[in-house]
Amino acid sequence: MEGAGYRVVFEKGGVYLHTSAKKYQDRDSLIAGVIRVVEKDNDVLLHWAPVEEAGDSTQILFSKKDSSGGDSCASEEEPTFDPGYEPDWAVISTVRPQPRHSEPTRGAEPSCPQGSWAFSVSLGELKSIRRSKPGLSWAYLVLVTQAGGSLPALHFHRGGTRALLRVLSRYLLLASSPQDSRLYLVFPHDSSALSNSFHHLQLFDQDSSNVVSRFLQDPYSTTFSSFSRVTNFFRGALQPQPEGAASDLPPPPDDEPEPGFEVISCVELGPRPTVERGPPVTEEEWARHVGPEGRLQQVPELKNRIFSGGLSPSLRREAWKFLLGYLSWEGTAEEHKAHIRKKTDEYFRMKLQWKSVSPEQERRNSLLHGYRSLIERDVSRTDRTNKFYEGPENPGLGLLNDILLTYCMYHFDLGYVQGMSDLLSPILYVIQNEVDAFWCFCGFMELVQGNFEESQETMKRQLGRLLLLLRVLDPLLCDFLDSQDSGSLCFCFRWLLIWFKREFPFPDVLRLWEVLWTGLPGPNLHLLVACAILDMERDTLMLSGFGSNEILKHINELTMKLSVEDVLTRAEALHRQLTACPELPHNVQEILGLAPPAEPHSPSPTASPLPLSPTRAPPTPPPSTDTAPQADSSLEILPEEEDEGADS
Repeated sequence: MEGAGYRVVFEKGGVYLHTSAKKYQDRDSLIAGVIRVVEKDNDVLLHWAPVEEAGDSTQILFSKKDSSGGDSCASEEEPTFDPGYEPDWAVISTVRPQPRHSEPTRGAEPSCPQGSWAFSVSLGELKSIRRSKPGLSWAYLVLVTQAGGSLPALHFHRGGTRALLRVLSRYLLLASSPQDSRLYLVFPHDSSALSNSFHHLQLFDQDSSNVVSRFLQDPYSTTFSSFSRVTNFFRGALQPQPEGAASDLPPPPDDEPEPGFEVISCVELGPRPTVERGPPVTEEEWARHVGPEGRLQQVPELKNRIFSGGLSPSLRREAWKFLLGYLSWEGTAEEHKAHIRKKTDEYFRMKLQWKSVSPEQERRNSLLHGYRSLIERDVSRTDRTNKFYEGPENPGLGLLNDILLTYCMYHFDLGYVQGMSDLLSPILYVIQNEVDAFWCFCGFMELVQGNFEESQETMKRQLGRLLLLLRVLDPLLCDFLDSQDSGSLCFCFRWLLIWFKREFPFPDVLRLWEVLWTGLPGPNLHLLVACAILDMERDTLMLSGFGSNEILKHINELTMKLSVEDVLTRAEALHRQLTACPELPHNVQEILGLAPPAEPHSPSPTASPLPLSPTRAPPTPPPSTDTAPQADSSLEILPEEEDEGADS
């Protein structure tokens, strides 16, 4: 429905006000009406009007039991609205609300006193929404405003609460309260979430304003330093943007789900299977897969073996070139030699580009100078306890430096961002050849370069997916973390950014990465690795009475104390447990690669620019990288509950 300056994006009839607190409602105590969501003058309003004012009385039924099309028979037993009573929530207060100006609607002006019950409220004025208990004959919603007052309870005699909440979720974040699953807290979809969250920022040190400023300028270097001391980070600051904007969303059919939005419930998972990992692939086993002309055979079987057991250390130097896409699984030995010669020439041409820059030229090239300074600082701290990199004049450090600077020539748009040296170090350690290590590093960066991009969209999306997986796997743990201001999983940022490089001992990192590089058993296994770690620490977190500070401290202290085999075993078990669930939500299936991704939606033309992005031209050298980073991304999940009664 369109009008001058307004547009109705949702409409539902059969929405009643109950004006009596009696257990059984008589016909005179019910006021039938229509609920609408209306866009008007850059605002979105929730509008309810009685049938007479809405002008659509033929579409409103008094009771779902009435099959005659007229008034319900008084002799029929009328359903109770809430066994146990909740007059403060379920029925209208004895003091009628002051009606606001109603939106233009179809039909005539109110012709009876019931019209005085009409009301409109801006969505920006809502503080919370309370839903009725399950199992009722019909559901109701109670809306509480920022001022603390409650609007009349809306009873949906013909269903529709879930459809209304879906529509509201376009304009609002609806977060289930950890203390009351029936209560949804309301937050606006806007950039003020970042500024508002600064008010709640707590640090172990007292220089919070400096940390905030540094993070806004360069979140990566700050992430690797004092940002690890954040206890309550920017909740909602990295919230994914809505799939559509209020200005361009068409009114959906009441019985169809919103594109890109899926309601998640407590999925009934089956028992977690037992998983046994196999032994590493040996050189002899690898040789059995090498056919005529040096071409690898039965590659899927070989990848499965690498996934289940990893590789023997002596085999990694060769096998990693295939896992990282430097050499083709289908190529012959001669084709590989020709490819390596070509890539060697290409590498040294790129290296010559920065090697031939004179000091005078570099002084006039602030970008190259900044990259060189940042790389030198990071390389000097990378894995210095490893014998391959220890000592003041270690040649390995020079190779790290040269490869990273050459990568800046290879990928001008991305350049160098702090954390990349952590990804290169194990590769160079294993490959021990400058050219081959460079191209293997490029292959790894193809997988994770989104982690370092300026928009940070990839990191936000991963953290959101991690939260979604954990919500399905362990809603109680999620509720606990929410209750302790840790539900954003901000402490997982470094895990995902550099693929757990600093969480495991160096040999375990090699095993973990080669397993993840197989791409088995599906995409995003690294997210299940994070879920596995949290699952292993579940009881410690929940039974020790930890607050947010203690949770962060405990997670940080897990560094170098985790067993990679235990974590991989549990991650695979979680994957099998999820994939065995016949009612797995579609967006979880997408994360696991069990379903094709939904068609992307165009970004909202009114969406504000993302506030957090790394600075590409590195400023002054960053602080120490010895502590854990934090970042925040919440994917608000609206629990799925069938509308009681008519919604089923």
